[in-house]
Amino acid sequence: MTRRVVITGIGVRTPGGSGTKEFWDLLTAGRTATRAISFFDASPFRSRVAGEADFDGRAEGLSPRQLRRMDRATQFAVACTKDAVADSGLDFGSLDPHRIGVSLGSAVASATSLENEYLVMSDAGREWLVDPAHLSPYMFDYLSPGVMPAEIAWEVGAEGPVTMVSDGCTSGLDAVGYGVQLVREGSADTVVAGAADTPVSPIVVACFDAIKATTTFNDSPDSASRPFDGTRNGFVLAEGAAMFVLEEYEAARARGASIYAEVGGYATRSNAYHMTGLKKDGREMAEAIRSALDEARLDRTAVDYVNAHGSGTKQNDRHETAAFKRSLGSYAYDVPVSSIKSMVGHSLGAIGAIEIAASVLAIRHDVVPPTANLHTADPECDLDYVPLTARERRVDTVLTVGSGFGGFQSAMVLHEPEVATA
Repeated sequence: MTRRVVITGIGVRTPGGSGTKEFWDLLTAGRTATRAISFFDASPFRSRVAGEADFDGRAEGLSPRQLRRMDRATQFAVACTKDAVADSGLDFGSLDPHRIGVSLGSAVASATSLENEYLVMSDAGREWLVDPAHLSPYMFDYLSPGVMPAEIAWEVGAEGPVTMVSDGCTSGLDAVGYGVQLVREGSADTVVAGAADTPVSPIVVACFDAIKATTTFNDSPDSASRPFDGTRNGFVLAEGAAMFVLEEYEAARARGASIYAEVGGYATRSNAYHMTGLKKDGREMAEAIRSALDEARLDRTAVDYVNAHGSGTKQNDRHETAAFKRSLGSYAYDVPVSSIKSMVGHSLGAIGAIEIAASVLAIRHDVVPPTANLHTADPECDLDYVPLTARERRVDTVLTVGSGFGGFQSAMVLHEPEVATA
């Protein structure tokens, strides 16, 4: 018999929110946390807005040695892990360490620290031959993405499967999906899963400038992220993280855990088509959605809310709308859909995990977060995108999806454990 998997702990760090409560308050108020880039001089760049988090590692309880060793993204992940573990009420010290796993996602990992170290060694790019005398002793930690989940493993004492998932903007969704599979198949009893990315740095901004994927609404940073809006012209780069404690359902229930949601189904597909291009019919995302619903043994009409990828690019929002219609049929017009990227921006590999957090909180509070900045209708995006204002309604089941460069398309179904399955 396949083991059921539930979420019992959450930790979140996003722009405008230093914890889970602040994050949820931001979403339900429909406030935006995007702003003009302040981390560096962005004046030479095409896109000069971002979702920056007011994060202080010292205030988060990280030691001076940890702060020196860890990239900013790793610091986010560790801080969120501490919160998720405390929130779960689970005593990790009493668990068999070989039955604890970690699954972490990130798109660009320690890109920020790598860039900073290059600037030091090259004297801000003035020296063609870099001087290794100025090399950080932790350069390997920045080079190897696998160091990030290793830090989480040390934090929780995990000696079971420890994995890094890096497949672009679906990394967070896929990392949690992999963690769920570890528990289901019996490779672990408890998994700390999630994602972190802190890509607001010159090199990453330049990369997205080059392909014109990010917005040029530099004069209105608080309304620059406009998913599904007819005036949208690109996404707003952001940073953030979300981590979860995943447990086998019967064990969580036996210890009296407070369960946020059950992960009913998860699937991922690839379009094998183009690195950044998407087919208009949304076939691959639609197939991932159908497969996730089948695994959850739920009919499409059981979905009470769709947490969209909703990046705010012309191409993605059209593709995703087509995928919802293809997979949900006429019911796509009846179910509310929204994008929280309108408020916290697009944190690349981390956003899928952050969107899972928003989804389970929607179940917990029976509230659908809105799509901020949605003022102008787009005839090609004609579903109910919950514009501007959060909506109270019964939410037992949420479909959350992700779409990433490389053609990755992922979907996850989260629901109340008591939801009847077919």
